[in-house]
Amino acid sequence: MSKVKEKILLLISDFAYLNIAWSIYYYIRIESGWLKYTNPPSFLIPMFVIYLYWLLLFYFLGLYQHWFARSRFDEFARVVKVISLGCFILFFAIFIDDYSKDAAIVSRFVILIYWSLLIFFISFGRMIIRRFQMKLLQKGIGLRNSIIVGIGKKAKELLEMTVKYPQLGYLVIGSVSLEFDKFSENELGKLDEIVDIIEEKNITEVLVAVEPKDKEALMQTLNYCTDLNVHLKIMPDMYEIVSGMARTNQIYGVPLIEVMPELMPMSSRVIKRLIDIFVSVFVLILLSPVLIISSIFIKFTSHGPVFYTQKRIGRNGRIFNIIKFRSMVHNAEKGKPVWADKEDSRVTSFGKFMRKLRIDEIPQFINVLKNDMSIVGPRPERPYFVDQLKKEIPYYTKRLTVQPGITGWAQVKHTYDFSIDDVKTKLQYDFYYIENMSLALDFKIMFHTIIVVFLMKGH
Repeated sequence: MSKVKEKILLLISDFAYLNIAWSIYYYIRIESGWLKYTNPPSFLIPMFVIYLYWLLLFYFLGLYQHWFARSRFDEFARVVKVISLGCFILFFAIFIDDYSKDAAIVSRFVILIYWSLLIFFISFGRMIIRRFQMKLLQKGIGLRNSIIVGIGKKAKELLEMTVKYPQLGYLVIGSVSLEFDKFSENELGKLDEIVDIIEEKNITEVLVAVEPKDKEALMQTLNYCTDLNVHLKIMPDMYEIVSGMARTNQIYGVPLIEVMPELMPMSSRVIKRLIDIFVSVFVLILLSPVLIISSIFIKFTSHGPVFYTQKRIGRNGRIFNIIKFRSMVHNAEKGKPVWADKEDSRVTSFGKFMRKLRIDEIPQFINVLKNDMSIVGPRPERPYFVDQLKKEIPYYTKRLTVQPGITGWAQVKHTYDFSIDDVKTKLQYDFYYIENMSLALDFKIMFHTIIVVFLMKGH
């Protein structure tokens, strides 16, 4: 079953059961006589409003994610959490008009009944849909074309599990062996042919099950699959699992780590964007005197424009113009771009001061408002260096899958980029951020950035 069909079924199920739960709740609250109303509220208009409320809440809190993203128990737990949050909000939004003590007690009891009805009906509807999907998978309908990288013991165990449990959704077309491996029965080709195999066989899932001694093959697979529209999952070593080094998603006993999954749920992405807008407007207004004074100093202490614009690579390779206060002499970079030196003679005296306090970065909040950048994310790089880094670091393009930022984990943990070796080091921090993106990590990075600014540790 495709993602679109699955989402349509979920929407139909939620529409039916949300309204059934509302109807029962309305009868208990209004028709039962437990609460006395001079002018009883209508039925249809509140039902429509409440349905839209739950629809938006379910959408933004990730209840319409693809089934394969989580187990049924995890989905049930998420349903309980979302409905509990929604009912908590409704308790204060709807029942605020129950002034009397008796009415308040009854309202608390009624909302508890409504909460129970929602959990029962929504979970029941999804259980039916998941059961239907499972039956289709058992008949071979809706399986995703998959290949296994490796032909060793781990690969054979993984193949046996995918055959034994079609509910996992994998249809293994064959395997891809390493260069030094002997030819196996279901081999489709060698690792260096994986791109052609993926395109020819319409592969959507790449399952990596190489032996511990073949770690280099894992990195090669990552490099080959960087720009392909496939889901990449790794079967970790048992040592990594028990030591907590690998966070796995285990269903039917099959431990798999998804590489570069959808990192933030829709709700977090929306909140992150709202934070970007609010903080950017706040900073630009609050620091407007600093912006004016800095503009005057730049104009009177060096020749050239106040602002400096430069083409940078944003998310998914989109080019935009970054805006900064000019901290170098005018036309500092002529010809081929070069890395900045630690004691760069092109930096003006006032430019050094601005860099220490990161004042030169403030205009980039305009880029944030334009949605070219976020407040937190990997630093955007120039097109020339991106092309160079793609050759030096094949997996570099994964850094371009997220919105670049004014500050980031790499910026607070490492120094300024003075060479390609610095970029390689900072790339490890960028990948850590990409793999662990969350609002909590963003706040942590912003807090560290504020400390860097106050301690004048900028570069």
